[in-house]
Amino acid sequence: MTTARASAVAAINSYKSNGNTWNFRETPTSEIFGANVFSDAVMKDRLPKSVYKALQATIKQGKPIDPGIADAVALAMKDWAIEKGATHYAHVFYPLTGLTAEKHDSFLTPTGDGDAIAEFSGKELIQGEPDASSFPSGGLRATFEARGYTAWDPTSPAYILDNPNGTTLCIPTAFCSWTGEALDKKTPLLRSMQAVDKQARRVLALFGHKDVGQVTASAGPEQEYFLIDRNFFFARPDLGMAGRTLFGAKPPKGQEFEDQYFGAIPERVLAYMLEVERELFKLGVPVKTRHNEVAPSQYEIAPIYENANIATDHQQTIMQTLTRVAQKYGMTCLLHEKPFAGINGSGKHVNWSLGCKLGNLLEPGETPHANMQFLVFCAAVIRAVHQHADMLRAVVAASGNDHRLGANEAPPAIISIFLGDQLADVFEQIEKGRATSSKSSGTLTVGVDTLPALPKHAGDRNRTSPFAFTGNKFEFRAVGSSQSIAGPLVALNTIMAESLDYIATELEKATGGDQSKLPGAVEKLLQEIISKHKAVIFNGNGYSQEWHDEAKKRGLPNLKATPEALDVLVSPKNIALFEKYGVLSEREMRSRYDIYMERYCKDINTEASSALQIAKTMILPAAYRYQGELVDTATKLKSLTGQAVHMGTLEKLTKLVGEFESRIEGLEKGLAHHGAGDLRAEVKHFHDTVIPAMSGLRETADQIEVILPDDLWPLPTYREMLFIK
Repeated sequence: MTTARASAVAAINSYKSNGNTWNFRETPTSEIFGANVFSDAVMKDRLPKSVYKALQATIKQGKPIDPGIADAVALAMKDWAIEKGATHYAHVFYPLTGLTAEKHDSFLTPTGDGDAIAEFSGKELIQGEPDASSFPSGGLRATFEARGYTAWDPTSPAYILDNPNGTTLCIPTAFCSWTGEALDKKTPLLRSMQAVDKQARRVLALFGHKDVGQVTASAGPEQEYFLIDRNFFFARPDLGMAGRTLFGAKPPKGQEFEDQYFGAIPERVLAYMLEVERELFKLGVPVKTRHNEVAPSQYEIAPIYENANIATDHQQTIMQTLTRVAQKYGMTCLLHEKPFAGINGSGKHVNWSLGCKLGNLLEPGETPHANMQFLVFCAAVIRAVHQHADMLRAVVAASGNDHRLGANEAPPAIISIFLGDQLADVFEQIEKGRATSSKSSGTLTVGVDTLPALPKHAGDRNRTSPFAFTGNKFEFRAVGSSQSIAGPLVALNTIMAESLDYIATELEKATGGDQSKLPGAVEKLLQEIISKHKAVIFNGNGYSQEWHDEAKKRGLPNLKATPEALDVLVSPKNIALFEKYGVLSEREMRSRYDIYMERYCKDINTEASSALQIAKTMILPAAYRYQGELVDTATKLKSLTGQAVHMGTLEKLTKLVGEFESRIEGLEKGLAHHGAGDLRAEVKHFHDTVIPAMSGLRETADQIEVILPDDLWPLPTYREMLFIK
């Protein structure tokens, strides 16, 4: 075993946690939950009554913010933060990198007489000014045009970020250019939530609901991730540069024993999870579930779902916290969709629904066939997903996600809807005439008298579906583990706004304001929608080749790779859609297309460059050394015996080394290509030429790995990284 690998294993064996122990018995979760959040209770206690009411009208009813209250809010926020040890405040925003950005400013202001006072004004709360030219803009900002603005988002609460040496007041903000275009993930999300709220209220008004409050989208993302020992991470340059292993032979054991999923959580991992949860509880993130995932060293954390804007901010916080806390326990958190070949990758299932004062609008009740309002909203989803399946595929497109979509571990790139037996039956009845019954859920007994009867769902679940109804919400399962959920939510909200707009318009025409005509109009419209859009409904095995063949017959798009998926962002249909509902302008859409296409090229270039470096400086020298040892052994044997010695391993290795050298040259040639400024051509080249060259290089390297002596192979192996914990 090489020195680096041996040192890594030794470090793991001698590891002692430096994580802080938290006694939940002495400090119950209820006492720490939201302790670092400028919450509703804190605002009610610290703000003047009139200011509090005005702010709540914006937060809960979507009314425009009153700039006149900013100074009072800023003063209360500052005093609360300083009491918690804060010295600085930060406008936190979410640029098109997909990461979280922060600009920190001190509360202290010099007085001119050698002293300083703590100040924080309403103006500073409302607006910040980071450098817009240093973030991806897709041509919205030139390099020399630096001005950009962050704008306080009052609908997402401020919070305190702890550090051993102090704390920082963090203020969620939107980020836009000097010319007003959105340069972030939050602004389009808020616009899309406003759009779906407007159209949903039109539909609800037809059902006689006048005071429904704000209709909000809700989201709950299930975050999957890998944990490996930090020593292994540092010994793998590919993980550091690309976030995934670019080489690695299959270990003797993978996930075929199916013994990892929901298994006992290793002690060090559980200690880590407990601290992650503690940190998230303090920030008001409602994490609820933790468990082992399918692949070895793979895990999941999931919050309950909440307002989509807050859920998006919280999801960024979850990813940051998972990464930050892992270091304290001597581990590295891998958020890449496919860090290890041959085993399940990581996704981020996003549970999505709509709700208001009336409750969850996607709650079917006990008799969904008789729940006209639910059927209308569910039909709107069916229509939206069928009409805009290409857009839903585009917003989950990334080089990392390409590795898992359609790989018999995640949904295929074909976007379809799973309704379950009960709803599928109801909509079949509607198409034929009228729904008169719903399949009952009933109870389940397992043949043991001492065990209780279990309430049974009316339909099974389908893990192969990219968009599945799961009782009172839809689960978008195609989202990648490293991705922000903002993009998928923007798409879902916008296509739903369009579908509800269509339904409201048709029903308004059909009823003319006469409530008595509504049942007949709804029945006719539902028949039309299900007849026209039923092609998107599929309850079978999405992994099967039969479904791929059937989907093609149905005319469903199958955009297998990121380049072709991203192209739909700038189709006239989709540009018109986002412009119509004020979510993204054509300039903003085209900027995102350029950013994501360029990011694809950069990702693949980084991977290919890393693969070449590892191949030339680590793997090839190790192969040469073993080749030399074999030649030396053969020579010595021949001198002792006087006869030529047949060495199959030497012959095999020599052939592989020659092949490996050739593949290195091929990848170098591929990387030397330049697209002459044509972004599409560059993307096509990386997809068609560079990626296959990388795959070929890996294939040969993995063959070399299994015949090299253990003491010569330079990289931590899959066996070590996945099973030594």
